[in-house]
Amino acid sequence: MKKLMMATATAALAAGGAMAQSDEEVKIGIILGFTGPIESITPAMGASAELALSEINESGNFLDGQTLTPVQADSTCVDSAAATAAAERLVTTDGIVAIVGADCSGVTGAILSNVAVPNGVPMISPSATSPGLSNAEDDGLFFRTAPSDARQGEVLAGILESEGISSVAVTYTNNDYGKGLADSFVASFEEAGGEVTLTSPHEDNKADYSAEIGALASAGGDALVVLGYADSGGKGMIQAAADTGAFSTFMLGDGMYGQEMLDDLSDVLEGSFGAVPWSQGEGAEAFSTLVNDTADFDPDSSYTRESYDAAALLALAMQAGGEATSEAAAANIMTVANEPGEKILPGELGKGLQILADGGEIDYVGATGVELIGPGEAAGSYRYYTITDGTFETVEFR
Repeated sequence: MKKLMMATATAALAAGGAMAQSDEEVKIGIILGFTGPIESITPAMGASAELALSEINESGNFLDGQTLTPVQADSTCVDSAAATAAAERLVTTDGIVAIVGADCSGVTGAILSNVAVPNGVPMISPSATSPGLSNAEDDGLFFRTAPSDARQGEVLAGILESEGISSVAVTYTNNDYGKGLADSFVASFEEAGGEVTLTSPHEDNKADYSAEIGALASAGGDALVVLGYADSGGKGMIQAAADTGAFSTFMLGDGMYGQEMLDDLSDVLEGSFGAVPWSQGEGAEAFSTLVNDTADFDPDSSYTRESYDAAALLALAMQAGGEATSEAAAANIMTVANEPGEKILPGELGKGLQILADGGEIDYVGATGVELIGPGEAAGSYRYYTITDGTFETVEFR
């Protein structure tokens, strides 16, 4: 029987044992694009973060029984002003001490500089991958559980080599994420001897992409590399290419991985391929088992693993610091994420909390094989997949 639910209300219900020990409530902000170009994947991301908090509450081991309460806000993915206002409300009105999010890179940078840094609030993004965030002025407050697109660009270039494709056209969503990934990919592909015939941005939410596709088709290439969003312009570019016969093979960046898009364009995408941050091994398997046994979302949806890990890390870091504060979370995230210590998998968060309460050390492996390097960066791995018979079929992990 399902024991844990997605809704925020259930997190409080699941914490009944903890509430008996303490009536203190610790609020964690979850700010994701519940509307906008990735809205088909964010419900599962939010549910996954809430699953980690519910698991912790059920254990009753968080700081002598304090309760973690998730508070959701909408980043929109693309509107920095709206995202900043939403994050401000989380801090000033709701009183959150830490943030899971944001999701898309542009709004993440805006929240970091305008809200997180001025208020001293740590944030762990499960999906903001722009290389530019690696060097952001963050006062040690920004972390991410998804790898940077500096790495993704290299992976995509390597996949084209494996596919025997040496000439491509590139389209990217016209924002920080798209531009950063496009720059990384083009540099890696050209360094390996590949030819990029044209690199062209596209705007999201347009009704007609025929002009953009026409320019890319005129430039030529054996495939079209699409670095956009599965719910918006990226999907529109693929549909326009199919309508005109401009390209028949597509390589997809991580923002293009989505079941709804595949359901709509399976015939068009047959034989195409791409990459998305992914994990394998005991942590990923434990996460899938946990979700299938206790929750109601697809564990294989994009960035669900990373979202669970982001929420878990914030709570474990506060436990390590001995208090439910922004300062304790920020100071201890790197410590609980890496060696030394006892390895902690999904489903073992209560155990990890107890070890920390007893003065021990943990190495949080989590769902993604967490290893934070440099300025809070995830090392990460990618799933190289092909689209075969209307399904995402794994080729290998890189």
